[in-house]
Amino acid sequence: MRNTYVPYPVRIKDVIVETEDKQLRSFWFEFINPEDAEAFNYTPGQFAELSISGYGEIPIGIASSPTEGKDVLFTVNKVGVVSSQLHNMKPGDVMGIRGPLGNSYPLKQMEGKNVVIVAGGFAVTTLRSTMNWLLHPDNRDRYGKITFIYGARTPGMLLYENEWRNWMQRGDCDIHVTIDRDCEGWDCLVGFVPSVTEQVAPPAENSVALICGPPIMIKFTQPVFDKLGWQPDQIVLSLENRMKCGIGICGRCNVGPYYVCKDGPVFTKEQLDKLPSEY
Repeated sequence: MRNTYVPYPVRIKDVIVETEDKQLRSFWFEFINPEDAEAFNYTPGQFAELSISGYGEIPIGIASSPTEGKDVLFTVNKVGVVSSQLHNMKPGDVMGIRGPLGNSYPLKQMEGKNVVIVAGGFAVTTLRSTMNWLLHPDNRDRYGKITFIYGARTPGMLLYENEWRNWMQRGDCDIHVTIDRDCEGWDCLVGFVPSVTEQVAPPAENSVALICGPPIMIKFTQPVFDKLGWQPDQIVLSLENRMKCGIGICGRCNVGPYYVCKDGPVFTKEQLDKLPSEY
């Protein structure tokens, strides 16, 4: 049995500067050992610990989808020691990935249902993974209408633009991308995510919503679904906050009866409504 504390060795394959402030970069990793790539069996919604020798490790949501092959994608915000060191690394550099960790979005239970995905800022990462899973030819027919709502402050802070613009051309999903305030050259929606959601979300019947974003966005988006008649067990959120060890040992992410890293990071609103307000 593999030691869960030992990371898989990986090599940086590509680095992409994602945002205008250059604080967010996407890293494609390839596993050095082919057997490790086979063992890293993940599902959209899970996360992993990115490990750099001498600096530590950080929990980051997996942005790639298993449908994209054996390489894995993570988009990392430069906010601390480990992420800053990672931003200094280049293709060819070697580091580690420990995981996959946590639970995932309930893709099996979602089959046959309409799916609404609501994302804000750089929290779109695991929802990018989910969209690629849902839209893959092997999976698309198993789901109903797919609505993708994504917002950020400015066009330059939106991630994965080439991908969501390609999704707009598909014809089998509804893509709504918005920014807070209009600016020259912008050709999509203008407005905050909650107001856009209220305008375009489908009826609650036979539907499920996946929501991931900054706390302020989630705070004002949840009531929109309540207003539209959605039930708490139809709304799925990803917390991905305050995690450290990733396996429920350190206790840093404990909220009520749950460890976010082990029992989550994906929870239904029904589960969260029973937790202390601190989450």
